[in-house]
Amino acid sequence: MTTLTVILRTGEERAIEAKTGVSAMETIRDGGIDEIMAICGGCCSCATCHVYVAEEDWGRLSPPGPDEAGLLEFSEHPTPFSRLSCQIKMSPALDGLKVTIAPED
Repeated sequence: MTTLTVILRTGEERAIEAKTGVSAMETIRDGGIDEIMAICGGCCSCATCHVYVAEEDWGRLSPPGPDEAGLLEFSEHPTPFSRLSCQIKMSPALDGLKVTIAPED
């Protein structure tokens, strides 16, 4: 079982089961967390699924692609560890990945 740990905007931490090949955004929504709007449905055309990846986990992810990086540049709350959760595909290699839901833009 692969687990994704999500820190909500309230600071509450939740561990949810993730299926291989499913995006972190879908995993978060399927896990009953409604803080991710994901207006584009995971097409990398908005930034409403913005999360902060824990610094210690950053190196386990591939770098953001140009479309994702461009969208994150327009966020009001970017950090060096910002990612769009729709662009993170869950896998056993990401077991225990921790993300914090970014403030709403």
